[in-house]
Amino acid sequence: MKQVYLDYAAATPCDRKILKLMEKIYFEFGNPSSIHLLGEKAKQYLEIARNKVAKVLNADSKEIIFVSGGTESVNLALQGVARAFMNSPKRHIISTKIEHHAVLNTLKYLEKETNLKVTYLKPNNKGIINPLDVKKAIRKDTLLISIMYANNEIGTIQPVKEIGKLAKRRNIIFHTDACQAAGFRELNVKKLNVDLMSLNGSKIYGPRGVGCLYVKKDTPIKPLIFGGGQEKGIRSGTENVPAICGFASSLELVQRNKIKESKRLIKIRDYFIKEIKKKVPEAISVGDEKLRLPNNVYFIFPGTRGEVLIRLLSKNFSIYCSTASACSNINPEPSHVLLSLGYPPQLSQCGIRFSLGKNTTFNEINYVLKILPKALREAKEISPILI
Repeated sequence: MKQVYLDYAAATPCDRKILKLMEKIYFEFGNPSSIHLLGEKAKQYLEIARNKVAKVLNADSKEIIFVSGGTESVNLALQGVARAFMNSPKRHIISTKIEHHAVLNTLKYLEKETNLKVTYLKPNNKGIINPLDVKKAIRKDTLLISIMYANNEIGTIQPVKEIGKLAKRRNIIFHTDACQAAGFRELNVKKLNVDLMSLNGSKIYGPRGVGCLYVKKDTPIKPLIFGGGQEKGIRSGTENVPAICGFASSLELVQRNKIKESKRLIKIRDYFIKEIKKKVPEAISVGDEKLRLPNNVYFIFPGTRGEVLIRLLSKNFSIYCSTASACSNINPEPSHVLLSLGYPPQLSQCGIRFSLGKNTTFNEINYVLKILPKALREAKEISPILI
C-alpha cells in the first residue's frame, strides 16, 4: 500500500477532466472586462460558468458572485450584510458554536469592531442544531442567521430547510456555509430557503482558490473589495476565468453523481465505523449515525493525542487523515466542536477525522484497520493524555 489519503474534507484532488478544461481556457487569456474579441471570448466562458452554477442552485445567474474560495465567500456574506445594516437598529446575529473558523472568527471580528451582538447556539450531543433553539434565539433586532449545512469536522447535517423557513417568516437573512455539503446534498436554494450560500472548489475535485457566494436578489450586501466593479460591483478584481470554469464544471459533476457516490461511500463508511468499534473497543464514535455526510468517520481515541497519531500514521504508514478542520491544525488546541458537544478538554484533544472520497476503496480501509491498533499503542507511548 503506497499511500492512503483519508482527508478529503480538507482538500480533494482536482479531477483530470477539470484540469484539461482549465488548460484549454488558460490559452483564452483575455480579460473578461475588455471589449475586444479576446475579452469577449473570456466573458463568454465566465457567463457559461455562471449559468452552470446557477442551474445547480436553481438560481438566477445574476445571483452568483465568484470569489477566491470558501473563506472569502463567508466573509463577504457576513461582513457584507453587517455593513449593509450599519445604520440599522437591527444589530443581532444568530450562529452556532460548531461553525467553521471562517464563520466564527468573522463573527468575533464583527462583535469586537462593531456593536453587533451574536448568539452562538449549542448543538445536541450528536452535533445537531435544534430549529426550536433558533426560533427561541430570534429577537426583534435579529438581522442575520448563519448556520452551516454540514459540519466540516464531525460531518453532521443541519436542518437548513427548516431553519430557512423560520428566517423567511421573520424576514431575517439566512446564510449557510455549504462547502462540505456540496458534493453530497441538494443545493436548491429555493427549497432550502436560503438567501446566501457559500461554496468552494477545493472540496469538490475542482481547483483551489476559487468559489462563489449565492446572493438572493434584493438581499442587502456591501462589498469588501473595491476596484473595477466586477461581479455586479459586489466583488471587484479581474476574474480568474480558468479556475471559475473549473469550479463550475466540478460542481456540476459532483452534483450529477452525488446519489451514486453517496451510496458507495456510505457502505465503506459504515463498514469502517463498525470495524473500528470492534478493533478499538474504547473508541468513541462522534456525530449522528444517520444525519452525517456519507464520507465522514470521526472517532475519539481516549488517551491518544490526536496530533501525535496523525503524524505517526503519516510518517510511518503513509496514511493521511486529520484531527479536525485543516485550518485548525495550524494552531492545535482542543476541538471547539467536541467541546460544544460536551466532551472535556482532555478527550477533545483525542479526536481523529477520516474523510473518504472518490478514490477510497475497501482495500485501503482494511489496510488502515490493520495498522490502527498498533499506531494507537505507539502514539500513547510517545505522548499519552491522562483521562
